[in-house]
Amino acid sequence: MKAIAYRSAPKQLAQEMEIRDHRLVSDEPADKGGEDRGPTPQELLAGSLAACTAITVEMYARRKEWDLGEVEVECEYGEAEKGKPTVFRLALRLPGGLAPEQVERLALIAAKCPVHRTLEGEVKFEQRVELVEPATG
Repeated sequence: MKAIAYRSAPKQLAQEMEIRDHRLVSDEPADKGGEDRGPTPQELLAGSLAACTAITVEMYARRKEWDLGEVEVECEYGEAEKGKPTVFRLALRLPGGLAPEQVERLALIAAKCPVHRTLEGEVKFEQRVELVEPATG
């Protein structure tokens, strides 16, 4: 998987992102120097976890041929503090008519989404710096 981010205009914080054939924008709110053209990178992280959890639950329900109806996942978390674990608060909202066994199983499956496992596991970063000649034109 690959994502590329680059500044969308001179002197702006907003970043255009290319992910496969998709384009997204991330920015900071005005009170932090941005123009609020899109969600912040932190908000995108919370959104990724919420979306991945919901998709994982939906895929599992399809395999079991359970008609779930509406599923909603809310994710909240605060900014990371050095030396303290980051706490993600997830609310998995399922239809009220499900059997208790279904609810229990879906709660277990929700915690196994790929983004959840990535955040929960050991993460390492490999970074390199590449110098690029400015475009002339």
